[in-house]
Amino acid sequence: MHMHMDGRHWWLKKTIGVIAVLIVIGTVVGWAVTALWNWLLPGLFGLATITFWQGLGLFVLGKLLFGGFRGFGHHRHRRDRHWHKRWQRMTPEQREQFSRGMRRGCRWSGRGGEMPQSGSETL
Repeated sequence: MHMHMDGRHWWLKKTIGVIAVLIVIGTVVGWAVTALWNWLLPGLFGLATITFWQGLGLFVLGKLLFGGFRGFGHHRHRRDRHWHKRWQRMTPEQREQFSRGMRRGCRWSGRGGEMPQSGSETL
């Protein structure tokens, strides 16, 4: 008898996939930083060459100091604008219900994941 654990298998596959992608990205970024440093900086400024791990460390340090790790694409402004428009379309009752749900730790969801239209009785 074969038991299917779709939820567990899906999360396991997703976790392994994310780890694999992060390893590939880390390898490419570390190699690129190391190659650029070793190509440019010793000749221009007389600095020593660096290893792969030092290149990867420089990238992480630079991201922490200057860019942060906000995710891919930095779409926060788009998400904020989306929620602002959504809030403006809500009735006062919908806003109150949404606020109550957020205080409980729930996510807003109407039918099909969309916000109900104004005047709709079902929220």
